[in-house]
Amino acid sequence: MKRPVFLTASILILGFSTFASASERPDHFKGKSANTLKEAVINFSEHNAKLEEILTKENLTPEELYNVHQLTYTLEKALKKINEEFVELAETLEKVHVASETADAETAKNQGLRYLETARQVIK
Repeated sequence: MKRPVFLTASILILGFSTFASASERPDHFKGKSANTLKEAVINFSEHNAKLEEILTKENLTPEELYNVHQLTYTLEKALKKINEEFVELAETLEKVHVASETADAETAKNQGLRYLETARQVIK
């Protein structure tokens, strides 16, 4: 009888200690907002460059890890916005594709120009 009680108590203690360590994560940062695709691309490029500069070092100090942690918040926001915009971009491109198949020149042109306007914000 002692063995099952000990086992149950051990599992509960382990569970609580795991929960406690998960709640002890470092403070969270706000990160730079990315309200437009242009902002997202700028933030993504700039913060990736900063991340690369840190990660090229052989050993990372606690301060550098802290900086990496901070950079990821802006990168996550930028990626979220880019992904949202790319879903819409893919839908617009599909309209161009279908219009070109069905010889709908007006839709192909209008949606094609809309597609290019967004695409040019990412590539030149």
